Amino acid sequence: MPHFVIECSKNVLELQPADVIMNTVYDAAETTGLFAENDIKVRINSYEYYKLGEGKHSFLHIFGSIMEGRTTAQKANLSRLITERLAPLFTDISFLSINISDFEQATYCNKSLINPLNTEGNRHF
Repeated sequence: MPHFVIECSKNVLELQPADVIMNTVYDAAETTGLFAENDIKVRINSYEYYKLGEGKHSFLHIFGSIMEGRTTAQKANLSRLITERLAPLFTDISFLSINISDFEQATYCNKSLINPLNTEGNRHF
């Protein structure tokens, strides 16, 4: 946690390498101080087939999923910071956007939480 899933048109990866895009998102998220060290996950999916509005040629959208408990202001700052860091890399992109959604802690589970040795319910076990 958190997860940042980047979806983009294939031509975006001709403008910047995937590792540059992912590192930019990772570094921006890390600088906010909202997340545990080494807990950020970033991945990218590019699409060869997509349809955009007339005259539009490219898109990059990030779906950010974070554990509930952050304020709206913190989430807005996270969105803005990531967008500000990516914008200079993509001056000619048609769409550059992000949204942040909360994981509900009560329904979240991972491998650490089911480990019998994890008696404290620590998701970072």
